[in-house]
Amino acid sequence: MKLFLVHCGFYDSEVAGGIYESHVNYFVVARDFDEAKSKIKENADFKTKKMHIDGLQQVDAVDGYRVTCESESALAGQSVLVNYKHRQLA
Repeated sequence: MKLFLVHCGFYDSEVAGGIYESHVNYFVVARDFDEAKSKIKENADFKTKKMHIDGLQQVDAVDGYRVTCESESALAGQSVLVNYKHRQLA
């Protein structure tokens, strides 16, 4: 299995009347590009916001480190992301 970054675009009618395109990135684990594309299209947010795919990247290595994907049954299919709030807004 391989790691893919999927760059999705959408128009949100609640922001400036939907005139500007917004974007979000998702990580997907899949065998190939076709499977990654199919998997993201099943994502609930992707469907709700009527998103489209602007870009799809396979992530094999970063900064000299090989990226590997291993299944862990204890996660029960969940994604775990750790976020860092890098700026403070009022």
